[in-house]
Amino acid sequence: MSAQIHMKDPICLIENRNSNEFVINTEAEQILSQITDPVVVVAIVGKYRTGKSYLMNKLAGRKTGFPLGSTIQSKTKGIWMWCVPHPCRPSHTLVLLDTEGLGDVEKVS
Repeated sequence: MSAQIHMKDPICLIENRNSNEFVINTEAEQILSQITDPVVVVAIVGKYRTGKSYLMNKLAGRKTGFPLGSTIQSKTKGIWMWCVPHPCRPSHTLVLLDTEGLGDVEKVS
């Protein structure tokens, strides 16, 4: 029987440096490599400030986790990952991927 991965909080999986360089977080890579249970991946992409992080927090069963903002500035940079037990399948890991919003006015490209 395998141990289930359950992260307390999300961490950055892919860091977007200077809008043109992507770097994999080695800690996140190690967490993913330890998962032996079946995995269900949910990734979300869309325009910035449209509730992507809020929805992902709901899927994780939490009110907080992925950062939420109250201004027009985007909060998520790069791709963030959160591994939690699947709510309906006890032997599965739910991997939530929250992405940086599209169309951020602070980004040049």
